[in-house]
Amino acid sequence: MLPDWHRLSDEMQLVLSRAALAKAAETIAEQAECLANEMEHGTLSDRGGPDALRLLATVVRLSGHPEMQAMGTA
Repeated sequence: MLPDWHRLSDEMQLVLSRAALAKAAETIAEQAECLANEMEHGTLSDRGGPDALRLLATVVRLSGHPEMQAMGTA
């Protein structure tokens, strides 16, 4: 790995940034699913959270796929 981010080409910076964002989104989605499962199994207090967490996981996962995003307004 180069010690200086600015020595990388713009294209390489973009590739690495997108990969990092994809990894971050998947990590957040996995954590949301894990929390939902913990709530369902009674380990954490459930106040309607599992469905909301699964929705969050889906939204985070879809945010990296423009072809899957809804168009228009709600």
